[in-house]
Amino acid sequence: MLTAIVGINWGDEGKGRMVDLISREYDVVLRYQGGNNAGHTVVNEKGKFILNLLPSGILRDETVNVMGPGMVIDLEHLTGEIARLRDAGIVITPEHLKISDRATICMPYHKLLDCLEEDRLADKKFGSTRRGIGPVYADKYMKKALRMGDLLHPELLLDRLTDLMEWKNLTIVGGYHHEPISAKEMYDWLEKFGFPFKDYICDTTVYLDNAVKAGKKILFEAQLGALRDIDFGIYPYTSSSSNISAYAPIGAGIPQYKVDESIGIMKAYSTCVGEGPFTCEMFGAEAEELRKAGNEYGAATGRPRRVGGFDVIASRYGVMAQAATSIALTKLDVLSYMKKIPVCVAYEVDGKRVDYFPNGRDLTVAKPIYTEMEGWNCDISACRKFEELPKAAQDYVKYIEKATGCPIQYISVGAEREEYIKMF
Repeated sequence: MLTAIVGINWGDEGKGRMVDLISREYDVVLRYQGGNNAGHTVVNEKGKFILNLLPSGILRDETVNVMGPGMVIDLEHLTGEIARLRDAGIVITPEHLKISDRATICMPYHKLLDCLEEDRLADKKFGSTRRGIGPVYADKYMKKALRMGDLLHPELLLDRLTDLMEWKNLTIVGGYHHEPISAKEMYDWLEKFGFPFKDYICDTTVYLDNAVKAGKKILFEAQLGALRDIDFGIYPYTSSSSNISAYAPIGAGIPQYKVDESIGIMKAYSTCVGEGPFTCEMFGAEAEELRKAGNEYGAATGRPRRVGGFDVIASRYGVMAQAATSIALTKLDVLSYMKKIPVCVAYEVDGKRVDYFPNGRDLTVAKPIYTEMEGWNCDISACRKFEELPKAAQDYVKYIEKATGCPIQYISVGAEREEYIKMF
């Protein structure tokens, strides 16, 4: 069984929590794209954890975790992330964590270039996390990046870095008028933060191919959501990689297989971190109240998330893009304070109602068309069966299921690991 857990909307849907919950049924949990530009927050009996690079299955001792070739890895950040987990008693060994030799290394100069470009753009910035993701993916596709497997051959690294720095400084010095970056400085960084991972680096394609043939269950964990996908998202305000479920086997390193199941994670309302069109966005006191109720601040950046009512149009599009076979609806409990719950049912573009997710210029001018549903105004965190939910909450869930055209399999009614309802 190959299952993908993917975001339906703009990211931050609660994928980490669901991976942590569902991973007990799987042998391998794998991240197949992205870097440390987003975070998955997991709350369980071991504590509260924010994971930026590591697969969320890392919190289960019996699960093998894989960082796939589609990822870009900041080694310094990974070192710190592992140290924090070990301080909390989490065991991490080469048997527990495997890193693809084909994964790309996010170097310090990638982060520098990310910051320099955002500063140059000023009020026209993309809302980058400034963690080097765009620049390192650009270098990957220009075939001028280092990969994790290069760390296994340190005798070749300095020459490679010398060539790369000669090329990269043309932009750093000539374009941005910054101090040059030295190859020796980058080698020292790799020696400090990269070489300790040598025992974790392997050909994960071979490992995973053998795992599939042995009947192991594999869970693919995506970062961000469909609306941040490089091809199908709100370009150019997207990530720099593909997070759709169809890409999972490719980013995992086993393109010979296909996903059997795609579980789409979707909040009971809408949130968005960063720049770009967000049609259903709320403002003012109404937005701040929802933001505080849901503790909507980015796990990777701490930035306040933009918030809005549930967006039928964007969610239906995300379900399609992710080929979702079922949905995990998160944070239903957050809406318990509302007497009336706003739902964006359509957009208005140039005075016309549209019921599809527009692209390009049309999306930037789209206006939300809202309706309201009855709230339930009570604590639902103790509910473990659908029938235990207040009728208004049941009606809300049924409405979302019908509007998106996808069955809801899980409903999150609280932040703790066991505070959820399984529908089937």
